[in-house]
Amino acid sequence: MTTQFDGIYHGLSREIGKFRIALSGMAWKGVDTERPVAMSANSIKWAQWLRVARNFQLRVGIKEEKGDFRKETFDGFQREDHDRLATLLKGHFKVTLETREISLKGWNWGLTDFQGQDLAFTSSDRTTFELPLQYVANSNITGKTEVSLEFSNPSSTTKSKGAVDEMVEIRFYVPGTQSKLKGADAGSGEEDNDDEEVSAAQVFHDMVKEKASLDQVSDDIVLMFEEVLVLTPRGRYDVVMFKDFLRLRGKTYDYKIMFSKIARLFLLPKDDQHVLFIFGLTEPLRQGQTGYQYLVMQFNREEETTAELNMTDEEIAQYDKLHKNYECPTYEVVSSIFRALAQKKIIGSGTFQSRDGHPGIKANLKAVQGDLFMLEKYVFFVSKQPTLIELSDIHQAVFSRVGSSMGAAAARTFDLKIVTKNGPEYTFSSINKEEHEPTESYFKDKKIRIKNEMVPDADLLMAAAVEDDDEDMASVDSDDSAPRDKTARTGLDDEDSEDDGQSSYTRIRLDFQASSSDEGSPSESDSSEGGADTASDATGDRDFAKTKKKKVKGKEKESGASGSKPKKGDDSDDEEEDGKPKKKALSKPKAKKSGDDDMEVDNKSKPKAKPKPKPKPKDDAMDVDEERPKPKPKPKKQNGEAAEPPKKKQKTVD
Repeated sequence: MTTQFDGIYHGLSREIGKFRIALSGMAWKGVDTERPVAMSANSIKWAQWLRVARNFQLRVGIKEEKGDFRKETFDGFQREDHDRLATLLKGHFKVTLETREISLKGWNWGLTDFQGQDLAFTSSDRTTFELPLQYVANSNITGKTEVSLEFSNPSSTTKSKGAVDEMVEIRFYVPGTQSKLKGADAGSGEEDNDDEEVSAAQVFHDMVKEKASLDQVSDDIVLMFEEVLVLTPRGRYDVVMFKDFLRLRGKTYDYKIMFSKIARLFLLPKDDQHVLFIFGLTEPLRQGQTGYQYLVMQFNREEETTAELNMTDEEIAQYDKLHKNYECPTYEVVSSIFRALAQKKIIGSGTFQSRDGHPGIKANLKAVQGDLFMLEKYVFFVSKQPTLIELSDIHQAVFSRVGSSMGAAAARTFDLKIVTKNGPEYTFSSINKEEHEPTESYFKDKKIRIKNEMVPDADLLMAAAVEDDDEDMASVDSDDSAPRDKTARTGLDDEDSEDDGQSSYTRIRLDFQASSSDEGSPSESDSSEGGADTASDATGDRDFAKTKKKKVKGKEKESGASGSKPKKGDDSDDEEEDGKPKKKALSKPKAKKSGDDDMEVDNKSKPKAKPKPKPKPKDDAMDVDEERPKPKPKPKKQNGEAAEPPKKKQKTVD
């Protein structure tokens, strides 16, 4: 007599099926599966009933012919099916249906227990969840107390329908240490009393690798390459190749990669000394929160390897272009074995040549520098995070130069923006200007739409020249305007300093016009009186003399008038201006040091940057401004007498 249960799932599959129990055994058959899952009556050793996400589960322990045990699970039973199943199992197979309690507290701390091929996490002696170790792809120790388990995708192998969300990683915090016996000899039964302290995380990690069969025996290894430089993810790894998968073993991370998950293989020359071997994955490798879609290996061109595959001639004959022995450069050995075991074609560099004869050009994507390869069907940017763009997905290529207003320096590089049909845009910057012509020819040959926004070199150089002229004019304006304001405020007597800036500016302008219209030379008495007036103060009058010269220079440029040539009979200011070169008419006046002596303005001569017309002495200026109230006259000082301090401090501007 056969009893059937409908709506039952087998294992983690999403396929629904039928479950039948008879005297000969039990079997499950899915709707789309042709081959059923059968269990003979003699192999059934125990059975458990427990609550799961899909109602209730029947768990059956099977003993195989080799003596190993395996577990089969069937979900989807209803609560009322418990009594009927218990009766059938007891009557047909003499097995008692055991009920297991599940912890529903939601605690995230507890104990781990390895039960056959499962890792059980228990809280308060109740099972919280179980992890099938057969799906563990990698086990890594992060830090000293954290163990990370990564899972392969069961749906990729079973091709189940409706698989959407699946757990890909889980982390355990395992604190503390455990004592490990040191020098134990299992054969002789002798043990050393000394023990070694090992972190509990390391013990847990080793147990997972053992139960999940992550460490394969050496007989299954086809070939191993030691200390291979991997640029992405960065580090040196031992590449251990098996028939169906490969392992990357590093100091911190250990990866297991199935050959069926390799999508593309690339072999590209980086420069004259190095070669890059890149393979893309359908599912990225993970280091914490970072995923790596492409693995980039770098080999030296001159490095050679002699290798012999651990395979029989019959096994080698099953693969295309695979040889028993290799004696050639290392990158050729690695690429040849990957091509045979992964059964993927290797993509080469193509026909594109840069100005230096390389298939790639230097470029930046955002702030990341890398090599941009123009391949036959792809545009491949190789960096810390490689980016692959298919030519069939490119809408247009835009050539532009960002920062053309910054001067002629921007003419050395250009930018390439690739707009895809799906929406994303990739802007590659800092590309050498000499690469523009071959890059544009490449896209034209591939019949890709091109838009050129580059500024011509002639316009760019013209813009740079205009900018230089603008800078010169700005410097001239600053030379002319800055001393005027300062002179109008500082070059006054005690009472005149209280006047506004406009009246001071007007008086100095009239002073200059009077000196330019006078054809005679000042007398000795006038020079001495002017010198006595300007030497009346050690600080303010020195600034007055200096700023007045700057003002005269600015007025000469505005009016276009030429001053009268000073003669030898004038004071020391006349002697200073005789030796000035004419060509530096627009240069800034050199500022005097603050520590000069009081009489340095009149007696000490220094070379000046340009000739300046000598304005008339102070008494001429006073003749022009006779209608204004005259300031209080100051007593004249004889030559050699020290100047009296001013009765009122003048306003000065540094």
